[in-house]
Amino acid sequence: MNFATGLELPWGIGFLPDGRLLATERPGRLRVISPQGQLVEPAVAGVPAVDHREHGGLMDVLVDREFVHNRHVYLSYTEAGTAAEADHNGMAVARGRLSIDARALDDVQVIFRQTPKARSGENLGGRMAQAVDGTLFLTLGERREDAERVKAQDLSTHHGKVIRIRTDGTVPVGNPFVNTPGARPEIWSYGHRNPQGIFLHPESGEVWTCEHGPFGGDEVNITRPGRNYGWPVISHGCEYDSCARIGEGHARDGMEQPLTHWVPNAIAPSNCFIYTGERYPAWRGDLFLGSLAGLALWRLELRGPATEPIVARREPLYQELGHRIRDARQGPDGRIYLLTDGAPASILRLEA
Repeated sequence: MNFATGLELPWGIGFLPDGRLLATERPGRLRVISPQGQLVEPAVAGVPAVDHREHGGLMDVLVDREFVHNRHVYLSYTEAGTAAEADHNGMAVARGRLSIDARALDDVQVIFRQTPKARSGENLGGRMAQAVDGTLFLTLGERREDAERVKAQDLSTHHGKVIRIRTDGTVPVGNPFVNTPGARPEIWSYGHRNPQGIFLHPESGEVWTCEHGPFGGDEVNITRPGRNYGWPVISHGCEYDSCARIGEGHARDGMEQPLTHWVPNAIAPSNCFIYTGERYPAWRGDLFLGSLAGLALWRLELRGPATEPIVARREPLYQELGHRIRDARQGPDGRIYLLTDGAPASILRLEA
């Protein structure tokens, strides 16, 4: 099951067309892994400087759908504030061109910066996905602190949002708030706490996210344009320490309910995807989530149409391994790859 070892605080993985993998390490390194699972030295040059504090650093890596033509790779990371706000940071996305030998990123450009930056180093979000039309989605957390989390309801900030941009950082004309005065035009949806998983549904093309609740209340959401997912006005979780009710309770008109949620125990979901391969036929069409607190890969059986599914069953897998799963993905070979958390950490590959 061990495919690659020796990673330090990794956060995301991506697959190159030639069978190699890319993996991020939060201290600021982008690593290449051979098709045989060997960690290539040295790390890729040209990665932007990251602010590696608390939960931050170099986060996700996304290989462009048109990589064979443009060799573009996208990185999400925490970027330090100016000298006047040296204790602040914010999520950013950079695009670079991976060299043929995969030793360097060239022509690196920052295509998105979160506004405003914040002092907190938690609830960062940071996961990326790319739609068939090429547009990029990025999840952004609300930064946890009381003064920050309320901004998840504020359309003038990026806190607690999912955003959509083009690959050059410009805003698609179809975004839901492009004509709303005072709103950030990149915003796709809002009212999120800390979404660390995102994918585009293979049939419907809709955006799905997996989100950390507070004390309990982790969620899976079908994340539709312009919709409000409630945080911190409503939540199925409760406050840390006291477990006091959050906001107005579990529901409010005009705010979305999750497809499924976990209470009272949190699983701390990382990335998520729907399995479409042939290697594990019994799992085809199931939803999978990595789990940090639950030390498992969660499998959710879905029933009904892709646009209005129900969760018929859910079960934790591989708990006996005792690993925090930081990323979970289906590879081009149809296998499932799991990225463990920590130092050292590994990439696991599930065999049929």
